[in-house]
Amino acid sequence: MADLTVTAAQVAACFPDKAEIYTFKAAETITAGQAVYLTSSGTVGLCDTNAAGKQQFRGIALNGGGAGQAIDVLKEGHCYGFDLSGMSYDAIVYGSDTAGALADGAGTMTVNAGRVAALPNADLTKVLYVRADWLRAWT
Repeated sequence: MADLTVTAAQVAACFPDKAEIYTFKAAETITAGQAVYLTSSGTVGLCDTNAAGKQQFRGIALNGGGAGQAIDVLKEGHCYGFDLSGMSYDAIVYGSDTAGALADGAGTMTVNAGRVAALPNADLTKVLYVRADWLRAWT
């Protein structure tokens, strides 16, 4: 399992008019492109597949901020900013054992985050298709 490289300044929804994006308060410092989970107090923190209670994926932070600040979370949709060049189209992307990171393989607990998708351009640019399952309890 290797963590994916993300360029925070490039993280954005590819098709914002077709994406599901929600705003939450941050429980801790979060950077754009990090995977988040929903805390029992209604804030978002960093997903971590080897930390009890944080083994859930609720979306990708589209902006950064400190504790108490507003974080836009992409629940479902295509997302720029991730280096997916070493992955095949349609490959599954997972939550990582590194807090807030995504990986090309499952961590301590298998937490699916999305798939590698192609944009409809001449290069078939690879982007992350995020689909967070808000109904599944991972812990």
